[in-house]
Amino acid sequence: MKRPRAIVAALAAALVLVAAAGAIIVRAGRAVAVPIAEAALGQVSIQVSGPGTVQARIPVTLSARITATVRRLDADIGDAVQRGQLLALLDDRDLAARRGVVGGQREALARNVVAAAAAVAKAQADLELAQSKQRRDAELLRTGFVSPSVLDASEAAQRAAQANLDSARAAQAAREAEAHALTQEVRYSDTVLSYTRVVAPMDGVIIQRQVEVGATVVAGTPIYRLVDPKTLWVAMRVDESVVGRVEVGQPAHIRLRTGDELAGKVARIARQSDAATRELEVNVAFDAPPARFAIDQEAQVAIDTGTVSGIVVPLPALTRDPEGRQGVLVVEDGRARFRPVATGAADRARVLVASGLASGERVVARAEGVKVNARVRALELAGG
Repeated sequence: MKRPRAIVAALAAALVLVAAAGAIIVRAGRAVAVPIAEAALGQVSIQVSGPGTVQARIPVTLSARITATVRRLDADIGDAVQRGQLLALLDDRDLAARRGVVGGQREALARNVVAAAAAVAKAQADLELAQSKQRRDAELLRTGFVSPSVLDASEAAQRAAQANLDSARAAQAAREAEAHALTQEVRYSDTVLSYTRVVAPMDGVIIQRQVEVGATVVAGTPIYRLVDPKTLWVAMRVDESVVGRVEVGQPAHIRLRTGDELAGKVARIARQSDAATRELEVNVAFDAPPARFAIDQEAQVAIDTGTVSGIVVPLPALTRDPEGRQGVLVVEDGRARFRPVATGAADRARVLVASGLASGERVVARAEGVKVNARVRALELAGG
């Protein structure tokens, strides 16, 4: 009785194995759907690529111009500020007191100037009176009504009056000079007092805040650093051997470490090469500044320096065989056959095939994950 049961179990197991093998054979013979592209004549951008860092053409460091204590800070890192906006306030009590003293001295000296002018006016009147008396005595001397001594006295009085006028004028000039000097001192005091108010010299964004409230700063101590986002660019290093292809105004593609991709243009090419690396700095300005940025943030830049024509295929079509040879998967008789190719210029999307492939041949547009000699069918027709 046991033998028939064993035979039945063996037959069932055999049927399961046959069914599994059949399923494997069916799956092995099924074509894989892949994107197909046709090699065709086209153009590929010639690019000069390299790493760089985000910089600002106009960075500004706001530093203290006096020795004082920080009383207030009205801006922080990342804040957008406008020209003339108050950013920090320093302790101004001693400077304000000094300004009050100088202001009081100027008011007192202004009154002295008025008094000196009045003294000049009085001396001028005395001189005119003495001159009139001298003329009258001279006329009387000619008619014999006075003696020569009377005229001598009149002339002496006239000279004394002239001396008094000269002295009064000198005193007035001295008071006016003192008033002018004190006015300059008042202006200087006002200027120094204004240094306690640190304001934004331009529209920009705060990128550094280097002191805190309560800190004592001296002349030259940095308080804030800000940049104008409109002047952001990427400072990239380009080898001497290819920098000759780069020209101001050429379009560029900028990829930040954040993953953001932005357009730009070459704004400036340095004329000083690094003696050690044999590289030059090329500044690529953003067409539109990134919404979020950081100075010295890393970036990758590709500058379009021209185009070259030839047979092109999608860049992801390139692959390598087990021997490390570069090639593409050509679709022949429904299978992906490996074909070694020589390539030329490439951009972010396409690559020029210098040899090994003819126009009109079809290739797997994305070779990654597709096995050589696998049966394939078109998933979509990708433009060459």
